[in-house]
Amino acid sequence: MTQYQKSLSDNILSGKELIKSRLEEMPSHPGVYRMLDIDKKIIYIGKAKNLKNRLKQYTGDLEGKNSTMISLVYYLEYSVTDSESSALLLEGQLIKKFKPRFNILLKDDKSFPYIKLRLDHDFPQLIKYRGRDLKNGKFFGPFASVKQVEVTLLELQKIFKLRSCSDSYFSTRKRPCLQYQINRCSAPCTRKISKKDYDELVEQVKTFLSGKNKSLQNLLAQKMQSLSEELNFEEAAKIRDRIKALSYIQLKAETTGFIKDTDLIAITELNGEYCVQLYIYRAGQPCGNHPYFPEHTQGQNISEILEAFIMQLYQDKIPAENIILSHSINDPNLFAKALKELHGIKIKIEVSKKSGSTANLMQIALENARIALEQHLKNSAKNRYALEEVQKLFNLPALPNRIEVYDNSHIQGSFAIGAMIVAGREGFDKKEYRLFTIKDQPQNIGGGDDYAMLREVLTRRLNRLRNEPYRLPDLMIIDGGRGHMNIVEQVLEKFSLNIPFVCMSKGVDRNRGREQFHRPNQEVFTLDKNLPVMKYLQILRDEAHNFAIKNHRKKRSKAIKISSLDNIPGIGEMRKKGLLSYFGSFAAVSDATVDELTKVEGINKELAQIVYEALRK
Repeated sequence: MTQYQKSLSDNILSGKELIKSRLEEMPSHPGVYRMLDIDKKIIYIGKAKNLKNRLKQYTGDLEGKNSTMISLVYYLEYSVTDSESSALLLEGQLIKKFKPRFNILLKDDKSFPYIKLRLDHDFPQLIKYRGRDLKNGKFFGPFASVKQVEVTLLELQKIFKLRSCSDSYFSTRKRPCLQYQINRCSAPCTRKISKKDYDELVEQVKTFLSGKNKSLQNLLAQKMQSLSEELNFEEAAKIRDRIKALSYIQLKAETTGFIKDTDLIAITELNGEYCVQLYIYRAGQPCGNHPYFPEHTQGQNISEILEAFIMQLYQDKIPAENIILSHSINDPNLFAKALKELHGIKIKIEVSKKSGSTANLMQIALENARIALEQHLKNSAKNRYALEEVQKLFNLPALPNRIEVYDNSHIQGSFAIGAMIVAGREGFDKKEYRLFTIKDQPQNIGGGDDYAMLREVLTRRLNRLRNEPYRLPDLMIIDGGRGHMNIVEQVLEKFSLNIPFVCMSKGVDRNRGREQFHRPNQEVFTLDKNLPVMKYLQILRDEAHNFAIKNHRKKRSKAIKISSLDNIPGIGEMRKKGLLSYFGSFAAVSDATVDELTKVEGINKELAQIVYEALRK
């Protein structure tokens, strides 16, 4: 992609007048334009086949969102690309990075999980996997959710009985674990199955993951017949059970019709809100579905929302060879070409036909989209009422869309954790939760100085806002009292930020329901514990508290376990690292025998005996 960038920001004009003044020098080439407000924050990103013609449209009569948007434009930037498809790709990349307030945005855009068959071990295992590096293994997916992966993994383990344990756990076993007892593993760790037979299972898994289910069933049927003729009825019965399980999976796939590598996308609208439902099919198997609720859709039509969804979804996700839509988009060939440039895959994008193998599936997807949207709107209405009460209570200028709640957890300064949770119009936004590990240094936290901890957490958080201005909170809630309020004021002043905040303490007798609220230049006040807004604020505070406590306990538990090695005579830092590196975890070290411990460099028989006895006291 060749780019030519030019900033047109050295001006005093704004809105339509700014655009008109720049039209003369605007190139008639494909490209991407960026509109910025008076603070030089990007508020809109668009692509054009002809930049001059596209921007000229903004100088005419505008309505609704476009009119508001153009009135806020003080700076204009553009990038020329070598083709319209390259402009489409660049637009998607920039929207995903900057999240402008007037662009359609895709929420909950986390990566899809896969099932990975590891091939870098003598006895491969099936594991969950997230990421784009689909090398060094055999992959099945992607799946729409982790839950779908877990269900499928369970089915595969029942059928093929490959190991699911870690390498360190595998290497230290002396007898089969519970997975073998419940018939979900063939126990290669204790040689209950030969390497040759295990490799045969691995090949069967590869065949299944490639979508060749019927050919695998035929192969197994032949093997069952051969075992029966050899009078090996026990092994033949195992093969028979495997064939039955595979037949069940095949039957489930046939109820939807065989669909090879397809992403099915359905969109529905209700009261000006939209839900996009994504169904994933790979190798003839359904891999789950997931609803999306795009933001900033006011004034946009279904085609525009679908186009934005496609380009944002597939920025970091590999699409299927076939993408089937419930509604048409403008120039699907352009989008297919752009995705091919991005992923190197030939892709076909088409609208679902009224009859055929996918027609019924599309109707199901549309119905699920409608149900998901109705539930989404109900939840949003409840949250909106609570947020309206919060807005009134704290006299906020607008309905809060992002509330950040902070809490700390520690024991006299040790294992200190700062926690931030986020809530908004859709409820708790758990992918936005953050943890702050606070170093156990007396000069920083004074053996349990809550104020110093809060200062560190807020400083680190607000420092990141320089690169994430779209994550600016509308309200901050801090678990604490007047002293904490003073710290927050100091940190906000340091960053020259004016973010509304409130400190929420439990009051003199620490009773729930008598919380006190502290705000700058205001008297301390409390609320009736039966008020809905009070209950909502308590829920927010408790969520932050529980999130902090849970992760503090994890950190403390891990440290206590590892420190157990520090108390063993003869075990210094190097030998401790050697033990943990060799066995992979403290639990594996604890389970190891004396002979197994001696395999670690620097651990002789005498020291191994000391470690063995110390960890069992």
